[in-house]
Amino acid sequence: MAFGQQSGPPASARQVRELLDLLKEAGHSDFRNARGPMGFTQRQAGGKFSRDEAAEYIDQLLEAESSGSGASAAPMWRQGAPDQTLRSLPSEQLADELRRRGWTAIEP
Repeated sequence: MAFGQQSGPPASARQVRELLDLLKEAGHSDFRNARGPMGFTQRQAGGKFSRDEAAEYIDQLLEAESSGSGASAAPMWRQGAPDQTLRSLPSEQLADELRRRGWTAIEP
């Protein structure tokens, strides 16, 4: 597979439309606007997805919508090791470490 080319058959127009509608509901104006938060590649930011990629992103957005979490967060496999470590720490432990380093941590 050449650089920038999708693996597998292209997404249907219906899938691309549904994905764009879900992205707009999540607060993005288009694929390029959602590139960073969603972890899209340059090809995907141009609106070109394989069927499997589109289905995966649609499922991710629907799941985030139903759970009420932020739909624009990058997939876990796109986050770096430090981000994953911080997200796995209990809030109290993270607050204690911040206080130890001289920061102020208050409850929301």
